Amino acid sequence: MPAPLLPSAALARSVSRSTAVVIAGLNAHGVVGVPDQVGTSYRKKLGTAVGELAESMGASAKPLATTVLPRVGGTSLVLVGLGDKASDDLSEEELRAAAGAGVRAASGLELSEASVAVSFGSSEPGALRATMEGALLGSYTFGALTSAAVPTPKIATITVISRSTGKQQVAAVEAAEIVAAAVIADREWINQPANLLYPESFADDVRDYAAAAKSKINVEILDERALTRGGYGGLLAVGGGSAKPPRLVRLSYSPRGANTHLGLVGKGITFDSGGLDIKSPAGMYTMKCDMSGAGAVFAAIRAIADLGLKIKVTAYGSLAENMPSGSAWRPSDVLTIYGGKTVENVNSDAEGRIVMADALARSSAEDKPDLIIDVATLTGAAVTALGERTAAVFASSDEVAEQVITAAATAGERFWQLPIVDEARGHLDSEVADIRSGRAGGGAGGAITAAAFLREFVGDTPWAHLDIAGPAFNSGSAYGYVPSGGTGAAVRTLVAVAESLAG
Repeated sequence: MPAPLLPSAALARSVSRSTAVVIAGLNAHGVVGVPDQVGTSYRKKLGTAVGELAESMGASAKPLATTVLPRVGGTSLVLVGLGDKASDDLSEEELRAAAGAGVRAASGLELSEASVAVSFGSSEPGALRATMEGALLGSYTFGALTSAAVPTPKIATITVISRSTGKQQVAAVEAAEIVAAAVIADREWINQPANLLYPESFADDVRDYAAAAKSKINVEILDERALTRGGYGGLLAVGGGSAKPPRLVRLSYSPRGANTHLGLVGKGITFDSGGLDIKSPAGMYTMKCDMSGAGAVFAAIRAIADLGLKIKVTAYGSLAENMPSGSAWRPSDVLTIYGGKTVENVNSDAEGRIVMADALARSSAEDKPDLIIDVATLTGAAVTALGERTAAVFASSDEVAEQVITAAATAGERFWQLPIVDEARGHLDSEVADIRSGRAGGGAGGAITAAAFLREFVGDTPWAHLDIAGPAFNSGSAYGYVPSGGTGAAVRTLVAVAESLAG
């Protein structure tokens, strides 16, 4: 995987002379955060204040609307709508989105390796971290796979302007750079076509990615022979129809002084054709994104290690390609999951829960973490219930769900708790195996049934299941700091959970 073009992050009290673009705010009462030297330049050169100029141009304060003012003294000014809020009243997520929208507008200008400054008037560490995260994430675009030369990055440096540049502010910006880099790594994996990113190549990428961490991350990769010896019947069944065999990747980070152990499990279906229960052409086109859960846990553990958090983390990615062939698994097949539990397959297009069962069973039985969180683009039912920008969370208890939702709110991601109702387990009863993989004939509540299935493999370990089928891939236009294509959903939430547990 080629390294994404990520601008460097910086913190400063004022705008440097080399700055090509300054991004500031515009609310219903006027401009917000415009640095004094920029405002002075506009008055001297154009004979008018920035706010008056913006009003004369019809600039909108509508949230995330952008207006590019005329260039003065080599610097362009981009104003981002903030609604009717003062800068101190903006939430961290509003700052993230505004910074992302401003940087995307800046990227549309004629720039080459430019320096961009973002100024919304806040010096509070959380606000600075959110602003830098949004700015860096908003700078991302996936490079086209063409024969043309690699383009020169439009933005080389992003500086957040703050009246205070103390240790807390510097640490906040450094943390933002680490987390944004992790999200962008996940986006890069998601956006790779499946002929380039498949179980073996994905595992190799992850090995190199983990090796570059600031703190040691141990890597274990099980190939098809090791999976056979270990009894990972779910991965072997799902991956059996492909010429590209499955992999199980296990990453572990164990810093000194860690008192809590977090387990992560991600669905890594590098392409999902549906198997013998094949999808429609339209339903198959974006299925390169079906490995988003694995990408999220790999990126999150790297960010946790780079942040130096005092928490032990073990992350699994169950990697397979679900294809139809003479060796493909069938509906009605009985599989033996790691640890011995047998599963009757109901639908070969419900493969994610099967590959995750192997990893969940190993994690709970052998690693014995204090909490397991799994992440998956698991069901279309979650999208039907919550739309394309909100993910579902299911959990072993309301307390665990609240822990995840609180972390997600801090990180700026939207999750909504759905229940695992009592009758869901009854839909999984099988006459020929310990459990059935889903409800015979489908039916309503598919996301709930899938969560009930996964719960069977975590034992008594506190557990949360994040179904990110909606927000993992944006098939529409970019907005805020969210690009078209892979979004990196759940990475920031997992990091925020780790930060809360590490204390």
